[in-house]
Amino acid sequence: MASKFEQALAGIDDAHRGDPNIVTVDGSEIPYELHYANKMTKYLEKHNPSASEALKLAVRAQHLRRWEIPRSSYPMTKPGYFSWRTALKNRQADIADEICRNCGYDEDAAGRVAALVRKENMKRDEECQVLEDVACLVFLDDQFEKFEKEHDEEKIVGILKKTWAKMSERGHELALQIDMSDRAKGLVTRALSS
Repeated sequence: MASKFEQALAGIDDAHRGDPNIVTVDGSEIPYELHYANKMTKYLEKHNPSASEALKLAVRAQHLRRWEIPRSSYPMTKPGYFSWRTALKNRQADIADEICRNCGYDEDAAGRVAALVRKENMKRDEECQVLEDVACLVFLDDQFEKFEKEHDEEKIVGILKKTWAKMSERGHELALQIDMSDRAKGLVTRALSS
C-alpha cells in the first residue's frame, strides 16, 4: 500500500495531468504543468536532497490547476498581475491542503504544505526560501529563453535583477550552472553587473 506521501504526490500529479497545454519532452507529449512539477522536483533534489515531505509536496504543488485561472482573467496592469498571483497561490495552497488531508495528513501537516505553497514568512522560513529558489531556477532553466524573446531587453534585465534578488546564495550557485544560449547568458551577465 502506498504511503500518504506517495498518495499525495500522485494526487497532485493527477491534478497536473488535467492541464490542456501540452509540451513535448524527450519525444513524449506531457501536460505542461506536469512537466513544470517534474522540473521543480529536479531542482529541489539538487538544492536540498534531504528536503522534508512538506517541502517536497509544496514544490510539486506550486502550479496546481494554474491553467484554470488565466492571466487574462485579471486586469493587464501591475496591480492586476499581483492580484492574479495572490489568487493563484491561495487557491493552489487550498487544493494542496485538501489533497494532503485526503491522503491522511493531519491539519498541521497539510497546513504546513499550504503555508509553503503560499510562501508565507519568506524572509524567516528557510524552507520557503528553498521553494522560492527552486521556482526561480525553473524559470531560468525552462521559461527564460521564451520569455526573453517576447520582451525588450530593459524589461528582461529588470526581471532578472528581481529574480536574482529573491534567491539565496545556494540558488545563485545553481543558477550559474544552467545551460543557456549565448544571448540569455549575456542578459544574465548584464543584469548581474548593473
